[in-house]
Amino acid sequence: MSWIPFKIGQPKKQIVSKTVERDFEREYEKLQKLEDQTKKLHKDMKKSTEADLAMSKAAVKISADLLSNPLCEQDQAFLESMNELDKAMKRMDAFNQEKVNQIQKTVIDPLKKYSGVFPSLNMAVKRREQALQDYKRLQSKVEKYEEKEKTGPVMVKLCQAKDELRPVRDDFEAKNKQLLDEMPKFYQSRIDYFQPSFEALIRAQVVYFTEMHNIFSELTDKIDQAGLTDEQRQKETEAKLSELRSLSIVADD
Repeated sequence: MSWIPFKIGQPKKQIVSKTVERDFEREYEKLQKLEDQTKKLHKDMKKSTEADLAMSKAAVKISADLLSNPLCEQDQAFLESMNELDKAMKRMDAFNQEKVNQIQKTVIDPLKKYSGVFPSLNMAVKRREQALQDYKRLQSKVEKYEEKEKTGPVMVKLCQAKDELRPVRDDFEAKNKQLLDEMPKFYQSRIDYFQPSFEALIRAQVVYFTEMHNIFSELTDKIDQAGLTDEQRQKETEAKLSELRSLSIVADD
């Protein structure tokens, strides 16, 4: 006959129903996914705004480099075109910076603040788990004395164990009820919290791209005096390149 040792802290009585435990795990899993998604979105939004700023700064540098090109000293028309390009790039950079600042205040900062709530939530879940383990341990202790012969000393210890169990059980049930009540409310609140941020993000993008359309339309009107199509410009470039290749200094050996 094999001997099965008594497992301390594992009561025979089921102190939390499977339905309640399933409900708890389902709600907490939803919040864990929400935490991961919020952190990822915060990280991606930061990367996006950093890339936006890098793009507009690079465009400003390119226009500045073109202005310093020796050709600008020799060709007045080219100089005027590059001056217009430089002004357009600086305007673009200014509007881009304004857009990024707006997104930082209305989207990135709120995402960071929302992420900051999850550590408290996770701590509440840990406290509930600790209370559950204490509850199981003391329930097991009560069952242990209930199975013993009802002698005077055993009955005294049984009463003491029940007295010790009562507040621990009440503490767990209070923590469990609070989390089961509030976790769904917290999850549902994400809609009301994030909707203004996403609306602000859309508005910021609309304003920015409207300004970009205006800036580049004005730039096109100022520098595209020939009115050539892209295909015509490509053919013109190829013709110029062919002329350069015909020079003996760049001819193939």
